[in-house]
Amino acid sequence: MGYSGAVSSEDSSGERVRRGAITKTGNAHLRRIVMEAAWSYRHRPAVSRALRQRQEVVSEEVKEIAWKAPHRLHTRYRKLTARGKNKGQVITAIGRELLGFIWAIGVKVEGAQKEPLPRAA
Repeated sequence: MGYSGAVSSEDSSGERVRRGAITKTGNAHLRRIVMEAAWSYRHRPAVSRALRQRQEVVSEEVKEIAWKAPHRLHTRYRKLTARGKNKGQVITAIGRELLGFIWAIGVKVEGAQKEPLPRAA
């Protein structure tokens, strides 16, 4: 999240802590793409035929994380908009959480790639 600049700014002095808008000091291209993707979580999650075919080569762990993301993000979008939050703020919150899911998938895939291959006897 920090790499994309989607972290809140902070103004602290003594015991007082004030959080502000996102810093936007990170990678603007990544932040823009993720925030654009966050708009899709307005809609109910579903698995299309094309998505099912793309997921055939993916491990079950990654599929589980990837399936949990749309449900959680869609629910969060509905709850935040029901509370009357500004849509821009809602999308920013969804985008930040989406970055967390992307990071989790990256960690799983990277860990799987670092495991040594079994040696032939």
